[in-house]
Amino acid sequence: MATLKDVARESGLTVGTVSRVLNNRGYISEETRRKVYAVMRELNYQPNEMARSLSKQKSNTIGVIVPHIVHPYFSKLISNLEQAAYELKYKILLFNSKGKEEKEEEYIEMCKSNRVAAVILCSGSFHTEQFRNLDFPLITIERFLDEGIAGIECDNYRGGILAAEHLIERGCRHLLHIGGISGLPMPADKRKQGFEKVCQKYGAQYNEVEPSQAYYDDMHYYPIICQALDQYPETDGIFASSDLIAAQAIQVCAMKGIDVPGSMKIIGFDDVNVAALTTPGITTIRQPVKEMAEAAVAMAVKAAAGNAVPATSMFPVTLVERGSTGR
Repeated sequence: MATLKDVARESGLTVGTVSRVLNNRGYISEETRRKVYAVMRELNYQPNEMARSLSKQKSNTIGVIVPHIVHPYFSKLISNLEQAAYELKYKILLFNSKGKEEKEEEYIEMCKSNRVAAVILCSGSFHTEQFRNLDFPLITIERFLDEGIAGIECDNYRGGILAAEHLIERGCRHLLHIGGISGLPMPADKRKQGFEKVCQKYGAQYNEVEPSQAYYDDMHYYPIICQALDQYPETDGIFASSDLIAAQAIQVCAMKGIDVPGSMKIIGFDDVNVAALTTPGITTIRQPVKEMAEAAVAMAVKAAAGNAVPATSMFPVTLVERGSTGR
């Protein structure tokens, strides 16, 4: 079995230089880095990750805790987090909490035992005691958490404003907002606040529906959408808090014989892949997931090195127009 000394000998470098490449410490030229990794592949050398983490007290691993791995938004976020970590020579340790507090507690303990450099939390229960006195930095994405040292958010309030303005501009006067999780405060709640402000400003009638945690867990919103349209039959415009909900709203309208966008206009939030796959495509509020993921990883690495990071970072949103709000 090849050793670190073998890699150093074959690459013509010192053991110290090879070690710095593997641990991403100090300045290393790209040519040297490529040479080391080429020899590692040739010799089939596998670094002992546990030994490296013990010697450094921390591993080159970032824990990532999400409430879903199949939800389109979180799938996109995870993919971008992994890529951003890879580019900085880090790996991610992924946990799927399903929003359950006891799982989050268990995963935090696993992050401690694995000596992660930092944790990026995209899933946060209302009770946050388990996140206190951690020995690694905690970065949050679209979650309220006092114990986090830095939070990443998109401009949810502005997103609600853009959605309402667009629907009203397209002639909608009886609007329906299908929100996030009832009883679980999140930054996404600001979408409703921006939406309400515009509706009140222009005198548009609006109603709101807040799905329970069960709908969020199952990602099956058809019953609550059907119920809302039966309760508010005059609805001519829907603002859904995610593209997943918007896609299901399009299907419900099709089942009820409601023409989209002729009689009903629908706008979502996130701009994930599903938004371009429905018929018609979903007009949506795009949050810059790639940029947010890159910022979260960069902050995690910076904070792990003992450097200061901004407490809150807000990213702008934009309107992406597709067929669901066509004229």
